[in-house]
Amino acid sequence: MASTQLTGVHSLRPVRVDAGPGSGVPLILPKAAAASTLPLLLRRAATVLTVLGMAMIPWLVFLHTGLPATAQASHWAWTWTGLDSSEALGLLATGLLLRRGDCRACLTSAATSALLLVDAWFDAMTAAPGSDFELAVLMAVFAELPLAMACAVLATRTFPRPGR
Repeated sequence: MASTQLTGVHSLRPVRVDAGPGSGVPLILPKAAAASTLPLLLRRAATVLTVLGMAMIPWLVFLHTGLPATAQASHWAWTWTGLDSSEALGLLATGLLLRRGDCRACLTSAATSALLLVDAWFDAMTAAPGSDFELAVLMAVFAELPLAMACAVLATRTFPRPGR
């Protein structure tokens, strides 16, 4: 059976350490980071991702102010079918991985949670006013958001931890 342990740059074996004095938040860091700082590759990745996230702020302002209020989509049915198919695949994969006792279920569960949140948001934001919007909100409140929360909780509970 294949090992699910991280390997590679500087032996990335997870170790629990405290985030800092008074924080009470345990973090999982590579073993190399427990004694010193993160390995160079992880520090660079963290910097690049942080800069990219910050760089998106002006882009978001541009999108919000520059996009038209309405648009016509050529592949509307395929768009929604693709999103819902991805959710179905995520739920199926998570269920099968859980049944096998595979710790990778935390990954599919987290991804499925994100897809469900996106689905709820876009259902509500693209619905026509009136009964379509009401149905979208009902689906979000009673189906998509509770299932997204359940998947998120499942992802955190099934995340592999050292000594467990």
